[in-house]
Amino acid sequence: MAEPLTRPLDFLRLSEAEMQQRADEFKDLLSQRRTVRDFSSEAVPSAIIEQCLLTAGSAPSGANRQPWHFAVVSAADLKKKIRKAAEAEERDFYENRAPNAWLDALAPLGTDANKPFLEEAPYLIVVFAEKYSFDAQGIKQKNYYVPESVGIACGLLITALHNAGLATLTHTPSPMKFLNTLLNRPESEKPLMIIVTGYPSIDATVPNITRKSLDEIASFFRD
Repeated sequence: MAEPLTRPLDFLRLSEAEMQQRADEFKDLLSQRRTVRDFSSEAVPSAIIEQCLLTAGSAPSGANRQPWHFAVVSAADLKKKIRKAAEAEERDFYENRAPNAWLDALAPLGTDANKPFLEEAPYLIVVFAEKYSFDAQGIKQKNYYVPESVGIACGLLITALHNAGLATLTHTPSPMKFLNTLLNRPESEKPLMIIVTGYPSIDATVPNITRKSLDEIASFFRD
């Protein structure tokens, strides 16, 4: 018997007071999230990473194609290879390809071509966007709204990792095709970013920055 195409929605409606409380608490939690570049090598239970990946996999996607793959790297030798390849691309970027305006914008953040966190952090989660896929019969299928879908999944993953008590860094060496080779991923997948995660080092610091106010990031059109 074929599975039905729809099922009743399991939705719990909350009181306005609980909605407000949840919104306030979640905003406060996520306001504490900061991008970290100094990581401890202390181990993190793999079960925590797996649950956070399942959260990421719950993201909405075009035609429900779920066009993402997360390659989770904890092996020291492979992290070393990724660091070596990423730093080669980064040196070329900083020395030859980056516009001066971009370098000026990056200067307050203290970033350069050296990426020790790629070896120090316990996990590198390499996110691939699946440009197309194959059905059970091996027929090629187009995936829809791939950048948007994978971007949402990455946002959920970063949020889930922060909620679990871990620090994160999004790293995007350019180009990134070396990741397909190192991680044996097919041509149908495009590497989108490396999400570095683990505990921050004891002496970790972050840039002293502020975030835009609500008025600066949103506009409202009310009756």
